[in-house]
Amino acid sequence: MHAIDRSVRVEQISQDCFIQAPIETVYDYVTQPDRWHEWHPSSLSADTGTRGSLPVGSRFTEVIDLLGVRIPLAYRVQIARRPGEFKTVFTSLAVDGSIHYLLQAQRDGTLFKRVLTYETELQLATLHQRMIDLSTLALDQLKHRLESAAFV
Repeated sequence: MHAIDRSVRVEQISQDCFIQAPIETVYDYVTQPDRWHEWHPSSLSADTGTRGSLPVGSRFTEVIDLLGVRIPLAYRVQIARRPGEFKTVFTSLAVDGSIHYLLQAQRDGTLFKRVLTYETELQLATLHQRMIDLSTLALDQLKHRLESAAFV
C-alpha cells in the first residue's frame, strides 16, 4: 500500500501597484466582486445580490477558472474599511483562503496592495506560479482599467 500525501499547502502572493486614480475610486471598484471579472482573468462571474461595495458580513459566490476547471467559491467579507482596507475569506472543494486589499493615498493616486493567501491539498507543481502570473496580469489590467479615460 502506498501512503497518500494529504498535506495542506499554504501559500501567499503579495503584490502591489501604483494606480493613478483617487483612493475612493479604487476602493469602490475593487470591493464590487461582481466586477472582478472585468480585470481578473480567473474570475468568471460573481453574485453578490446587490450593487456597490460590500459591507462587513456580506456573503457572495464567485466562479473562477482554476487551470481550466470551473470552481465555485463561497465568500464572506471580514473587513470593509473605506477607503483603506477590504478583506474577504473564501472556501471551496479545491482551495480555501483570503483576499486582502490594502490601499494608501499617495501623490496623485493610490498604492494598491493585493494579498492572496490560499491553502489546498492539490499537488499541482504549476499551480503557485500560475497564480502569481494571473495576479500580476490582474493588477496590470486593474491599473489600466482605472487609469483609462473611458473609466472616469
